[in-house]
Amino acid sequence: MKKTTIYLDDATDSRLAEMSRRRGRSRAALIRDAVERMIVDDDRPPRRPRPLGASGHPDTSERVDEVLAEGFGE
Repeated sequence: MKKTTIYLDDATDSRLAEMSRRRGRSRAALIRDAVERMIVDDDRPPRRPRPLGASGHPDTSERVDEVLAEGFGE
């Protein structure tokens, strides 16, 4: 392993110390885990946002009652 140095603000440092005590793990181990998760997440392809309200039917706004009845029952 390589050694590196990071700078944390006081609040983050306190929260990290508390988490370390609660979990019984070193601060360095928690930081390594967080960095690894960040790298893994960055390697994933970005999620495409779902089109909000895209039903594929151009007349949905005109058939509100019918659409709601289909979705929730009458």
